[in-house]
Amino acid sequence: MKGDVKLLETLNNLLADELTAINQYMVHSEMCANWGYQRLHKMIEKRAITEMKHAERLIGRILFLEGTPTVSRLNEIHIGVDVQQQFKSDWAAEADAIRAYNNAIRQAMEAGDNGTREMLGSILGDEEEHIDLIEAQLDQIKQMGIQTYLAKQIDGEG
Repeated sequence: MKGDVKLLETLNNLLADELTAINQYMVHSEMCANWGYQRLHKMIEKRAITEMKHAERLIGRILFLEGTPTVSRLNEIHIGVDVQQQFKSDWAAEADAIRAYNNAIRQAMEAGDNGTREMLGSILGDEEEHIDLIEAQLDQIKQMGIQTYLAKQIDGEG
């Protein structure tokens, strides 16, 4: 089924966002593992895997709409030098993703592509869960202080 050209371009832009997020989150996850923060490592790795599934869904949809997935393009990656900066960088990525998915949903609706709209809405729900989890971590850091928060991230404690 031939898809709307502008919507296919948007889907490829979303794919670039997802591929960028995968890379950013994998680096953050491995940094946390290197620092001994196993709980954070697992949490961030899980988010990266979800983003991989988003990329897979976008690729599948682009192919269904007879487009060509662009998997060689990444956006700028923002690596945090410490855990708190990682969360801030990840929050910004998720906030951008939420805006982009909302815009893409509107575009899919205008194109009359309800299948794409439905898929994008599902991914949007995941992105909203991601930002909620990141905000909860930032709130915990604010409430208990970074040292106490980090102490809870070692060897699955907390």
